[in-house]
Amino acid sequence: MSLRIYFIRHGETIYSQTGGYCGSIDPELTDAGHEMAHAFAEAYKSLPWKAIYCSPMQRTIATAKPLCEATGIEMKLRDGLKEIAYGEWEGQTPEYVNEHFNADYVRWLTEPAWNPPTGGETAVQIASRASLVIAEIEQNYPDGNVLVVSHKATIRVLLCSLLGIDLGRYRDRIDMPAASVSVVKFDVHGPMLQALGDRSYMSSDLRNRPGT
Repeated sequence: MSLRIYFIRHGETIYSQTGGYCGSIDPELTDAGHEMAHAFAEAYKSLPWKAIYCSPMQRTIATAKPLCEATGIEMKLRDGLKEIAYGEWEGQTPEYVNEHFNADYVRWLTEPAWNPPTGGETAVQIASRASLVIAEIEQNYPDGNVLVVSHKATIRVLLCSLLGIDLGRYRDRIDMPAASVSVVKFDVHGPMLQALGDRSYMSSDLRNRPGT
């Protein structure tokens, strides 16, 4: 049996609806976001889980909580799974950032692997800290199912790192809707993507909400 890591992005927040930059700030889930978390727990509670790793933000903790309660597994909080720090862009819209931080914004759009949001993190920095959590999981759980509850940019960067995709293309190559599930299997040939951005477990009403 191989290790399978299930990555889930947290459920809907007001920022996932509006498209504002939300990294270090910590909004709660919307009512729909809580519904997504409960739908995930209902669909996946029977899977034999070995561990649940979670970013220590309230939106990720709230997403993991229903499954933890259903399975009796205590979540392991890891700072390495936090979202990208957007620095001075936190809470702002892309339109605002383009107007007030145009040079940094253009550099970030062109090559985010090495160019950060103003005062924030690069994709390389995200990969460095988040990959330490993946290494911990691989060391402690050589087989079975492990859940990682994290964020849009962080999961996309991790998937690029694991699959050999240029980190600078994480925003161009991988979509990650709210509460979507991606699965990577680890075996003798290395990481293999088995599912990407799946939300088939939730109702069509939740899947079709604007901006998620």
